[in-house]
Amino acid sequence: MVIDSFAVAIERFNGPILVAHSPMQQRSAMNLDERVARIFGDNEPTRFGSGWMSGTTSVFLGIIATGGVACFHLPATLTSPEIRAILPLPWVRALIEGVIGLGFLLGLASTLLRQRKVLGFAGMAMALMASLAGGGRVPATETLPPVPFHLGLDWFLINILLLAVIFVPLERLWPLRSQSIFRPAWTADTVYFLVSHLLVQVSTWLNLLPAKVFFAWAVHPGLQDWVRSQPALVQFFGCALAADLTEYWVHRCFHHRRWLWPFHAVHHSSTSMDWLAGSRLHLGDVVFTRAVTFIPLFLLGFDQTPLIAYLGFVSIHAVFIHANVSWNFPRWVEALVVTPRFHHWHHAIEREAIDRNFAVHFPWIDRFFGTYYAPPGKWPTGYGIEGHPVPDGFMEQCSYPFRRQKLD
Repeated sequence: MVIDSFAVAIERFNGPILVAHSPMQQRSAMNLDERVARIFGDNEPTRFGSGWMSGTTSVFLGIIATGGVACFHLPATLTSPEIRAILPLPWVRALIEGVIGLGFLLGLASTLLRQRKVLGFAGMAMALMASLAGGGRVPATETLPPVPFHLGLDWFLINILLLAVIFVPLERLWPLRSQSIFRPAWTADTVYFLVSHLLVQVSTWLNLLPAKVFFAWAVHPGLQDWVRSQPALVQFFGCALAADLTEYWVHRCFHHRRWLWPFHAVHHSSTSMDWLAGSRLHLGDVVFTRAVTFIPLFLLGFDQTPLIAYLGFVSIHAVFIHANVSWNFPRWVEALVVTPRFHHWHHAIEREAIDRNFAVHFPWIDRFFGTYYAPPGKWPTGYGIEGHPVPDGFMEQCSYPFRRQKLD
């Protein structure tokens, strides 16, 4: 993969030119992408049977296996107590052993099929390293010493494996736009995904703090008892409705308030939509949005089971609505629940779609407040922000809102 840093890079989707990047933007955006490509890239075909798919999958599984074994060796530091409490240990051990074996076999297949062996050798090396480190046979410590801070590596590994297994095939089978899995800036979005999961303890604490500290006085036990007396399914939809009504207005504020927009602009800076694109969220955006959204959930006092079910739903649904899939749902479905087509219009470059479709779950909220835009059967021609004000690269985007405020 060779990139000319002095040329203007044009990103194309199915033919029409959508976005032009300046030389400085392209050099920054492709820096990490380019490093990965220099290590693993070549000029050989990537079609099925070429060894490319088996090689990339082998490297991916090798990373999962190595991380999983590391979690067994340092559970107190690398894993979340909440995740450890619900994961069936025998299943986890079997999964790690299966991932190690499959990763090694796919790596071997890649080395046999490709002239450049780096993908296959890298996958096999990581699988072998995970196996030599104990694999799924590492003894588990029953009682762990308390630690003031832990990382959510287990949460990251579970999510990245599950979402990749679900969405990569969907985007290959029913793509909206012909784009590579490793499209521009995929490495930066992967870093966002990694950091958000590793810092789950910090982000959870920050999300819950405002509600518990500033709104404890507003808790009404009678109301909470009534809410908890409802069937679990009713509570689940209650969680979704309360959260979406709140997030609609928070989301709208991020678009219309000058001091908030730079944080949310990071999310809209992506010019490619896929299952990873939804991970590009500034920590300030995430904490503010989730903290405010949690307030009504805290005050209403939903049972833990429907609340956890809702959190599981939103973690999948948020990825799905960003996915590069061409599905057109029946109109009655699109009227009831947010679909990829509806949310893609929220990220669209078309002027008539700007500042529209703020709801996350229920599009009829936008209809009610007059911000709905999704022409039947049509999709946006492209995504991003006019003029590309947000720099590329994880660290540059983290500092962008503060540098922008200072300049203003």
